[in-house]
Amino acid sequence: MFAPRLALASLSGESDAEWANASVQHAGGAFLGGIAIDGPTREAAREMVDRDRVEFLPEDPVAWVDDQLADLDEAFLRPGVNVRTTTLDPLREVAGVCADHDALVELNAHCRQDEMCATGAGEALLRDTDRLCEQVRTASERGAPVSVKVRAEVDGVHLQVLAQALERAGADAIHVDAMDSRRVVRDVADATDCFVVANNGIRTREDVFEYFSYGADAVSVGRPSRDPERVRAVYAAVKEWFL
Repeated sequence: MFAPRLALASLSGESDAEWANASVQHAGGAFLGGIAIDGPTREAAREMVDRDRVEFLPEDPVAWVDDQLADLDEAFLRPGVNVRTTTLDPLREVAGVCADHDALVELNAHCRQDEMCATGAGEALLRDTDRLCEQVRTASERGAPVSVKVRAEVDGVHLQVLAQALERAGADAIHVDAMDSRRVVRDVADATDCFVVANNGIRTREDVFEYFSYGADAVSVGRPSRDPERVRAVYAAVKEWFL
């Protein structure tokens, strides 16, 4: 999927090609975005901006994805794009662009902002397995590797069962925000052959080793990705684990 087994996790309104290039020496992957790509999610993003959130709201989100990925075509990391959508046609377009750049498309079933969830996107998809699997199939059919970003500790959602459904639908990777339940990574890794990326609270060598001991194939950093020196420190721990 990518090596070294460290990814930069998307930060809405911040994670673009420039951000990825700042840590290109130490990361194997970078998920740009998240970016809202259809009408309902873009309107939700505008509402979020109105209450001082930061969001990517280019006039043409598909062209933005193409431009950002083009800026990383020569970079020594594998990019992905984290997308939020309620409809399939924009997803087909973005997945096709990702396929052209050998990039992953990452379906966002993770955002818990009220405006986004009200559209049926983000975390709301965790409770609608059929729709989420439909998005996986749609993206996969365009030839792009598909990651799904999920979060733990959502009432009524069993991530290991969901991961199995996503794998059957064609997902290649499950990106798990473990929240305060790190052992959920073990549940997902045991339940599926998908590439499992563990996220949340990764700062130290001990954090890295814990997630890998639970069966994660890779780890990702979100807020620490703003600081290349912190990325370098996590990279050193990842490299040590695989020695």
